[in-house]
Amino acid sequence: MDIAISAAKVSKTFGQEEVLHDVSHDFEEGKIHGIVGNNGSGKTVLMKCICGFLLPTKGKVFVRYKQVGKDMDFPEDIGIIIETPGFLPNLSGMKNLEILASLKRKIDRQAIRQTICRVGLDPDMKKPVGKYSLGMRQRLGIAQAIMENPSILILDEPLNGLDKTGVAQMRELIKDLREQGKTIILASHNQMDIDALCDTVCEMDAGLLTVVR
Repeated sequence: MDIAISAAKVSKTFGQEEVLHDVSHDFEEGKIHGIVGNNGSGKTVLMKCICGFLLPTKGKVFVRYKQVGKDMDFPEDIGIIIETPGFLPNLSGMKNLEILASLKRKIDRQAIRQTICRVGLDPDMKKPVGKYSLGMRQRLGIAQAIMENPSILILDEPLNGLDKTGVAQMRELIKDLREQGKTIILASHNQMDIDALCDTVCEMDAGLLTVVR
């Protein structure tokens, strides 16, 4: 069993409030791992610790056996959608992704266009992102997460704001990504999404993580 991500006795406090309490869990390679829990349960904070956006107050997070915050500041081969994706509102979706892609220079313009099509948007659409609907912004956020073909995806409420058709399309996309061998951590409020997609499920409640299946 290959482990993609491992949390070892991770706690996180903000002032007096402990948001994560002694979380230990291994996330296997090549599976979709669901995390369920109400707002404030600690799901997003755990995801931010995995990505290196936050460092644990106690404990350690390992991605591919390297410690986040020690062996690396941010895991390299990882795609992320956490909370509302931040885009430049006066530019098109294509232009936003081109700017993001220029940071690592891993992909060309053609790959960006293909990714935008893959999430059901038009790469030639001139409309600025500031005028996008919530569902369109969410699709663009997913495109941003997957465009550089990372082997690990951290998806926090990725189907939020999508209509019925959009949800069905993105579920198929997420399943396809698993078929390609990607490791996906998926947080969702929607039990139907969790049931349809996830190989394993954990629940977060008041900073504690328990395995459901």
